[in-house]
Amino acid sequence: MPQLFRYLGYCIYFWSNENQEPLHIHVCKGKPTANATKIWILEDGTPLLQSNSSRIPSSDLSKIYAFIKTNEAFIKSKWNEMFGYLKYHS
Repeated sequence: MPQLFRYLGYCIYFWSNENQEPLHIHVCKGKPTANATKIWILEDGTPLLQSNSSRIPSSDLSKIYAFIKTNEAFIKSKWNEMFGYLKYHS
């Protein structure tokens, strides 16, 4: 579970067993889990909420989306390093 960032008290990370899923991140407060909030990152860098299992308030989600968009190149690079491919949600 590589942590990418800590932002607004949230841990933003990849889960290590992603089973060839499209590019996405997990977000939570506290201990990272596979069931945390999942956000797809579309090819143009747009974040798309897949699930909000961590129950992150919409005001924080908006800030996290902007943060993801700003850091999209870094996130894509780290995903490719870890998983060896870039696949996008359609």
